[in-house]
Amino acid sequence: MSIFQIKQTKSGAVIWTGAADDEQTALDAMAREAGYRDFSALPDTIRANGLKAAKLDLIS
Repeated sequence: MSIFQIKQTKSGAVIWTGAADDEQTALDAMAREAGYRDFSALPDTIRANGLKAAKLDLIS
């Protein structure tokens, strides 16, 4: 499992940071924490603004 950060692409605002297996799983986890079933259940207006999941390279 890796650490991912999800940002809004237009503003650069960090929306979510957490552990996930891959980018899609990270997007789904972010949506679930916001009260949605998964990423595809988010309103179109949220997804249309652009969200980008990026794997963080952290040294422990």
